[in-house]
Amino acid sequence: MSEPADGVPGGPPPASTTQATFCATLVDEWVRAGVRHAVVAPGSRSTPLALALADRPELALHVVLDERSAAFCALGIGQATGVPAVALCTSGTAATHFHAAVVEAGLSGVPMLVCTADRPPELHDVGAPQTIDQQRLFGGAVRWFADPGVADDVARWSWRSLASRAWLEARAGGPVHLNLPFREPLVAEPSDLPQGRSGAAPWHAERRSAPAGGLSLPASRGIIVAGGGAPVDLAHFGWPVLADPLSGLRRPGAIGAGDALARCGAWLQGHQPEAVVHLGRPLASKAVGRWLAGLDAEHVLVDPDRRWSDPERQAAVIVDGVAGVGGAPDGWLAGWQEAERLAQSAFTRVLADHPEPTEPGVARALTACLPDGAHLVVSSSMPVRDVESYMVPRPGLSVWSNRGANGIDGVTSTALGVALGRRPEPTWALLGDLAFLHDGSGLTGLAARDVDLTLVVVDNHGGGIFSFLPQASLLPHERFEQLLGTPQDVDLLGLAGAHGIPGVEVDRMADLEAAVLGGPGGVRLVLVRTDRAANVVVHAELHAAVQSALEGI
Repeated sequence: MSEPADGVPGGPPPASTTQATFCATLVDEWVRAGVRHAVVAPGSRSTPLALALADRPELALHVVLDERSAAFCALGIGQATGVPAVALCTSGTAATHFHAAVVEAGLSGVPMLVCTADRPPELHDVGAPQTIDQQRLFGGAVRWFADPGVADDVARWSWRSLASRAWLEARAGGPVHLNLPFREPLVAEPSDLPQGRSGAAPWHAERRSAPAGGLSLPASRGIIVAGGGAPVDLAHFGWPVLADPLSGLRRPGAIGAGDALARCGAWLQGHQPEAVVHLGRPLASKAVGRWLAGLDAEHVLVDPDRRWSDPERQAAVIVDGVAGVGGAPDGWLAGWQEAERLAQSAFTRVLADHPEPTEPGVARALTACLPDGAHLVVSSSMPVRDVESYMVPRPGLSVWSNRGANGIDGVTSTALGVALGRRPEPTWALLGDLAFLHDGSGLTGLAARDVDLTLVVVDNHGGGIFSFLPQASLLPHERFEQLLGTPQDVDLLGLAGAHGIPGVEVDRMADLEAAVLGGPGGVRLVLVRTDRAANVVVHAELHAAVQSALEGI
């Protein structure tokens, strides 16, 4: 939030100013290009651009109190629509609170137009309030940075080009940062805008050459590993597809139990691939990562955006696309699909013996019961791993997660952004108690939003993922809890209620579906309590059941 503008109340009435015209030109060019959402964190110095955004009926304007929440909301809109939203804040530390979402957008390739208002040069280095060095504030996290200086009518010929390039750079997949210094008076009326292209066309057009066809792979025993941001659909090429739900390829016929299969050493000995095609970001599963790293196989990275998603540094070939593969030996795909069937049956049997809520059970049941056309935002840490490991392949569900930097910050605000970007389609979010608390400011004003958003919060009173680490057994319990367990005892239903968000607690798995689907719309909370120690045990049961099911095949 901003303190009042420099100077005294009152002053001259609004008048046409160069910077008001500059801001109106930027916004006009963005509307021409296709921007439809703007998220504004209130402040004084950003007034000229805020007014320009508010004056355009083509834009949905979302005012979010906290800058970090505002930026993650814009991130969610970009994820859900593929079109950059404008994120605007005032100067000073307000701009620094955008940083986490900008980093996530940069690593995930999510388009964002990040606009930070700034003080003019004469107020820098003299102790003026809310004045910090905002030059390249976000470093290498952005695709492009520009600071055009205080608007000058001499440069009006360049304004449309500046806005259009910012759009194109963001549209290519990532955040763009415009740092915009403004002088008082901050409230003014624009004059005539610089002439735009005829037909309301954007100043710069995007020209993309047709794909060259990509690499063709010979017939072999191959697999496709598809993570979030997978650029192409190779499901019809006759190879098993280990599909992260974030890839959009977790459909019938895909391999959903890859994490469990990667732990079955005996079965894997007879199912070693000779080639691996990697699409999108790596999977969350460490078991899959370790198995892939140990393969004597040719690894091909499909990387049209040059993001170099190869943390194990295995890729022998890096290509823009794969035109096709020559097929696979008889029985290769069928063998993997039979293992998938047996693994999914084992999951069902084990979870049926747990009428109490379990974290794998919640992930599996939630992803199965949501209607076609639903959107699910999943927090990093355990929720995204459980959805990856236990979601049954199905069509009709879009899954989103901030897996660029893998942080748990801003999840509620990201879910709001997805809900805004996809409304009136319903949105759900699956997150843990720590992620819910981490974005507490995202609850402010959430109940009043015109969205259909259900937050499903798994409360294990701490950081459940740490219980799977070696530290859990190597450290004394008290020290582990102090440093890693992150115990908390907040009344999460009460916290939601304080923000006007209705909630319900589910204590039996049989009641989960009715709870997540039975709401009246709007924003609501479904709370599910689990136990961290019991969670480790049920994961072990699931892994053991799959290993037993695959013995002898």
